[in-house]
Amino acid sequence: MRTATLGPAQRVESLASMAERELDVLVVGGGVVGAGTALDAVTRGLSTGLVEARDWASGTSSRSSKLIHGGLRYLEMLDFALVREALKERGLLLERLAPHLVKPVPFLYPLQHQGWERLYAGSGVALYDAMSTARGHGRGLPTHRHLTRSHALRVAPCLKKDALVGALQYYDAQMDDARYVATLVRTAASYGAHVANRARVTGFLREGERVVGARVKDVEGGAEYEVRAKQVVNATGVWTDDTQAMVGERGQFHVRASKGIHLVVPKDRVNSSTGLILRTEKSVLFVIPWGRHWIIGTTDTDWNLDKAHPAASSADIDYLLEHVNSVLSVPLTRDDVEGVYAGLRPLLAGESDATSKLSREHTVAHPVPGLVVVAGGKYTTYRVMAKDAVDEAVHGLDLRVAECVTEDVPLLGAEGYRALWNARARIAAQTGLHVVRVEHLLNRFGSAAQEVLDLIVADPSLGEPLQAADDYLRAEIVYGASHEGARHLDDVLTRRTRISIETFDRGTRSAREAAELMAPVLGWDKGQIEREVEHYEKRVEAERESQLQPDDQTADAARLGAPDIVPL
Repeated sequence: MRTATLGPAQRVESLASMAERELDVLVVGGGVVGAGTALDAVTRGLSTGLVEARDWASGTSSRSSKLIHGGLRYLEMLDFALVREALKERGLLLERLAPHLVKPVPFLYPLQHQGWERLYAGSGVALYDAMSTARGHGRGLPTHRHLTRSHALRVAPCLKKDALVGALQYYDAQMDDARYVATLVRTAASYGAHVANRARVTGFLREGERVVGARVKDVEGGAEYEVRAKQVVNATGVWTDDTQAMVGERGQFHVRASKGIHLVVPKDRVNSSTGLILRTEKSVLFVIPWGRHWIIGTTDTDWNLDKAHPAASSADIDYLLEHVNSVLSVPLTRDDVEGVYAGLRPLLAGESDATSKLSREHTVAHPVPGLVVVAGGKYTTYRVMAKDAVDEAVHGLDLRVAECVTEDVPLLGAEGYRALWNARARIAAQTGLHVVRVEHLLNRFGSAAQEVLDLIVADPSLGEPLQAADDYLRAEIVYGASHEGARHLDDVLTRRTRISIETFDRGTRSAREAAELMAPVLGWDKGQIEREVEHYEKRVEAERESQLQPDDQTADAARLGAPDIVPL
């Protein structure tokens, strides 16, 4: 397998190649499900294209709780099949497919009632562990343990003494969701898929009733392409209904958006060596370790406004702070919040109006010949969704196609990762970087970290950290544009790195330095650098304003005050 580079030239080449000859499968939507579908299709030997209207993972797939988990609360709903499936996927990702990107994370579940709650919750967590190991995956994670109140307070001193009578501790896993998708896209491209972001589907090609491809507009260059394909897969998440409308078909199901918001606070604001999981009246609340930060989330409310930029209102932020402060001995305030982000879950509409009751399972349909739709599900089970979508597409292909092999296809950077991790001290000595920097690169890029190190060898100044966001090296900004498909400043500060939510200035102090690093790769002149910086600053200003508004309507209106950037 060659290692694909998603630079500007490769993107233009991919669009031209898609339009040149008929594909077996064209996937629309560059989130985790679309990227996973492209990888599944291309590794079965099918000629495959993948297009995304904005940036890779710019929707739901960069705005999740960043957990790879079985869904402990689904056990309570007796949805054993969903939990079993998700736990198998969690094990595959941890052990085989992406050990460089997916990491174990501990959670403490405070018990508030003597006797019965320990038995009830303990039985659920024991079943969770048993299901995890039953099929041979997940043995790398520690099993749960019961803690007394005093032990729990030693593990998590942040908790109020009267907030618990004891606790359970168990393990799940986490990843950087946007980084995972970018790696998935590069992996698909490495196996031969043609991939292009900032390439919007404006309509479908029809021959009679059959869908035979799509009209695709290069949002950057303005060119339009007719991409013909034997099967088109609609994997557009919360935009599923909008995409279906282009065919004149609503489809066989309806996808509804549920908004979830998250807060990011510095590590020193919550004194704990473990994550926390808390019950609320509507759902569960997580306090998740995230490098030098904590992620606190999430909410679960219906959303019928702008899908591209869901806004967090003041009420959303107050809700999370109120619930987390109910158990913290030192309460958090608005001043502690570094970052806020909002995302939309694509839920299959059921009979209940409450979004927390809607299905997290996925559905695949073939509403018209040549068009497959996949929707619903959860991030952890993206690979199963992709397999089911390609299986459905294969029914419409007049040729023999191999079975799914993605269970045995490690993502880019996984091969050799553990060997390089063991050699991290030697790599640090060779490169002059601190070993902590080498560990950071290995856990973001795996064995592909060598490509980042090569940039530093060619230009030692790239081995310096960004002045206002010193968790990241300057080389990572360049690499995002040269290798990972970043087209704009927002792509790098929001998704290739997490500077936009990990700094109190929301990335504005890093914007100019990052834009100047990207400029030579993307051919920007001084005018474009200014436009990128100005746009990013306006985006942050609009988000801050939205987070002061009392409700969804006013928050949405404030957020839409900053339009998407359109290159000249």
